[in-house]
Amino acid sequence: MKPKSIVLGCTGQDGSYLCKSLLGQGFEVFGTSTKKKPNLERLSTLGIAERLQIINCDLENLDQTKNIINRLKPIEIYNLSAQSSVGKSFKKPVETHKSIVNSTLNILEACREINFKGNVFFAGSSEIFGSTNTPATLNSVIDLRSPYATAKYQSFLLSKLYREIYQINCVTGILFNHESPLRNNEFIIKKVINTAIKIKNKTAKELIVGNISVIRDWGYAEEYVEAMQLINRSQIKKDYIICTGKSYRLQDIIAMIFDKLGLNWKDHVKISKDLFRQSEIVSSQGNPQAINNDLGWSAKTDVKQLIDILINHELQQYERS
Repeated sequence: MKPKSIVLGCTGQDGSYLCKSLLGQGFEVFGTSTKKKPNLERLSTLGIAERLQIINCDLENLDQTKNIINRLKPIEIYNLSAQSSVGKSFKKPVETHKSIVNSTLNILEACREINFKGNVFFAGSSEIFGSTNTPATLNSVIDLRSPYATAKYQSFLLSKLYREIYQINCVTGILFNHESPLRNNEFIIKKVINTAIKIKNKTAKELIVGNISVIRDWGYAEEYVEAMQLINRSQIKKDYIICTGKSYRLQDIIAMIFDKLGLNWKDHVKISKDLFRQSEIVSSQGNPQAINNDLGWSAKTDVKQLIDILINHELQQYERS
């Protein structure tokens, strides 16, 4: 009999890559979605939409969550669901809180009530550290600058509490920025690439962006889901930071993208103060030493390789359209 895994939020960027990885390892994979007709585009792109079973589940409903875990009896659960946009969290803080905190609490409480002995992974966020003067570790100062960050930190604390008090095998991987061809179009690197391609093809004239001085640690999502599994399966039940350990200014990323397309970014980029984020995080840098030392994981794809992957994919998409 195949081992079972549940991926909560299976249709997103990370969920889709995780499902592909688990299926490749011989798992029977069950995904969940809050929508009765979920968007299977990413799963179809990876060629796995027909290979997993997707169940409608409202994670804000404890009984529903408990019944699914109890019925399927997986050995692993991954919670990658919930509202994932920092910008949207300023506009819809209540929705953000419910989708992240309530879902986390229901999953943990469901596991406690049915005495679940498997492993549970929660996707955390580097947003909890705010601006970092030095690469963040688990001992770094918490600096919450958005409703999204606040909700993610509460989720992190709940997981830690249930692990220590109730002995639930739950862990959090604190994820720094990570991209892939499956990323939504509103995320900045995808936006830059798509607009730069249009400018090259003379179907757009300029790229309008916000603060390009921000510094971020960008990694490759397909690699990050491998780190999630290592953390979840480790005998060391502790939380880890998932990042590359290398950070770049957004301006430098924009310059790389335009240069690879034979363009000078300064000729086409316009800065708009209207796009500056409230409580902007100036610098977000992570330290991956702990996960490297304990679990042997490190990012293999550097930012230049990542940009090549993303540009090649978007060029193919543009040509098809």
